[in-house]
Amino acid sequence: MRLVADKLAGERGGEPVFSGVDFSLENGQALIVSGPNGSGKSTLLCIVAGLLPASGGAVRLEGGGEDHPTAASACHYLGHLNAMKPALTVAENLAFWRDFLGVPDRDIGEALETVGLGGIGHLPFGYLSAGQKRRVSIARLLVARRPIWLLDEPTAALDKASETRFAGLMQAHLEQGGMIVAATHQSLGLDGAMELRMGENV
Repeated sequence: MRLVADKLAGERGGEPVFSGVDFSLENGQALIVSGPNGSGKSTLLCIVAGLLPASGGAVRLEGGGEDHPTAASACHYLGHLNAMKPALTVAENLAFWRDFLGVPDRDIGEALETVGLGGIGHLPFGYLSAGQKRRVSIARLLVARRPIWLLDEPTAALDKASETRFAGLMQAHLEQGGMIVAATHQSLGLDGAMELRMGENV
């Protein structure tokens, strides 16, 4: 499987943010997207995820087969917001995403144990601390199988122990043939990751 961006361009509010972005990722590879605020890192991820249209160029997924005919169909997107309903329990939120994404992977309880939150599935999501909410969102990556993880500042609100745990999860995803595109200002501990510097192609 191969994820390709070809001369990609993005806009925000009708104004150009970036253009001429090229990259190619294969199974087991990661790309770190860096650059100053406003350079288009989040916009780029949203275009790859199919949440925003590209203003130029194209994103394509090669070798996805019937299961993943497009790049968007192969992606998990973890944005700045956690995409959870505060009034629903942690388990109910994760069950929704598992069913919506349609390719169950880990059991909900196992996913919560993996991110260090075993035993809290019955709590309303809105009761959790900022760090716990982020870890539940990371658990969403584990309950349904998607080969491409698009991560926008994924370690926001995480403590050091949780950052280390998440680095291990990302490394395991790559070792299993997954891909990661991460926009971040911080080191994610991904050895050998490629880097795309935004803010230089407008």
